[in-house]
Amino acid sequence: MELWNYRADVYDRGQPLDLVGYHVQATDGKIGSVDEATYEVGESYIIVDTGPWIFGKKVMLPAQVVTSIDPQERNVYVARTKAEIKDAPEFDEGTFKEPEYRTRLGDYYGRLV
Repeated sequence: MELWNYRADVYDRGQPLDLVGYHVQATDGKIGSVDEATYEVGESYIIVDTGPWIFGKKVMLPAQVVTSIDPQERNVYVARTKAEIKDAPEFDEGTFKEPEYRTRLGDYYGRLV
C-alpha cells in the first residue's frame, strides 16, 4: 500500500479539488479542518489544524488514510480514530517535509493498516 497517494476511488487527479478549509472527520468524530493539502504522486498528504481538540496543534495525515471526500458538505473522512491520530508522531512545522519525519509517520500509519 502506498501511504502517500490518494486512493483512486477518493481523489481524481483529472478533477482537481482544493481541500483547504474542509472539515476532517475521523471514524469517531470531527478532528479539525484541512490547513494544507498536497496532491503530488507519491508525496500527498493533508495537514489538519485540530483547533481546541489537541490544544491547537496540527497533525499530518498521509493521503492514503483519506477514505472519502464530500465536496457538498466540505468534509474529508479518514480511516483513523481520534486516539490514533493524537498518538501519531508530533507534527513540527520546521521538519515535516524531511524524509526522516515522513518515514516515522509512514511507519506509524502503515502498521495501523
